[in-house]
Amino acid sequence: MGERIDVAVLGATGSVGQRFVQLLDGHPWFRVAELVGSERSAGKRYGEVCDWRLSDAPPREAAEMRVQHYEEPVRSPVVFSALPGGIAGEVEASLAAEGKRVFTNARDHRMDPDVPLMIPEVNADHVAAIQAQRERRGWKDGFIVTNPNCSTIHLVLALKPLWDAFGIEQAMVTTLQAASGAGYPGVPSMDLIDNVVPFIGGEEEKIETETKKLLGSYGPDGFRYADLAISATCTRVPVRDGHTEAVSLKLGRKASVEEVVEILASYRGRPQELGLPSAPERPIVVRTENDRPQPILDRNVERGMASVVGRVRPCNVFDVRFVVLGHNTIRGAAGASILNAELLRVEGYLD
Repeated sequence: MGERIDVAVLGATGSVGQRFVQLLDGHPWFRVAELVGSERSAGKRYGEVCDWRLSDAPPREAAEMRVQHYEEPVRSPVVFSALPGGIAGEVEASLAAEGKRVFTNARDHRMDPDVPLMIPEVNADHVAAIQAQRERRGWKDGFIVTNPNCSTIHLVLALKPLWDAFGIEQAMVTTLQAASGAGYPGVPSMDLIDNVVPFIGGEEEKIETETKKLLGSYGPDGFRYADLAISATCTRVPVRDGHTEAVSLKLGRKASVEEVVEILASYRGRPQELGLPSAPERPIVVRTENDRPQPILDRNVERGMASVVGRVRPCNVFDVRFVVLGHNTIRGAAGASILNAELLRVEGYLD
């Protein structure tokens, strides 16, 4: 793919920003050239101001880099955004207007009518919206591509092959979401230890709307959302990393458990066809044991880039039910944005 492309990471000292820095270290196509942070961090060495919460230590090259302030010019042509929702929208749009290719984990632009909300194995064809986005907003080279909410990503990865094979009419999902999904320091320990918090603000709405955009289509008239009734209940549990989701589906046509398992386990998408650097060899890993998947055992399968499905069985109310688990800050956040950028490089959008 030629020389590595310089990239900037916005919100580099936060939880998702740290994961971007970790996953981009030694990446064959991208090189971290700029780290952008708040006034508290600006002007200081990344290793000095970043309270590194991942294993090992910050990559040596990143640790020595000076953190830029948000108001300083960004030189890199590609930007990965780990900015908080509510702050991200204006900053990302401004950078795209300057010609930057922005890949964001933030919620602000996900449901915009001209912005692709992407999981490359699910809806790689939605990149076509970039042309309409540029025309509508008057952007020559820049664009914004978003990845979904962390729970939505793993849910929809498991739904897509079943949607294609059998159709899905109704879906119910209950999530058990890890503490790291709330950032650091996140939920106070006295609220989470020995407890389940049965509400995460905005999370249920994200799953219920983003899923329809992801499984829908894109054409000359814009996005057409999937015709799917979906109900979500989201909870926070005392797990460090890894979101678990209990899913029940009413299929468009009947299918045996064996058929469902085969469809899930054999599924491959565009990233696997292209052999993208961050793509898992198996985007969906099916476990047959009664007590799997479990966060502590399965969240790092395929380097944290796969959705792990288990307990596939008949549903007494709908047709089929199962449990899906995925790493929320790797495939559910930073890794998702990086995979989007890899796809768009192959498709020629980063030239």
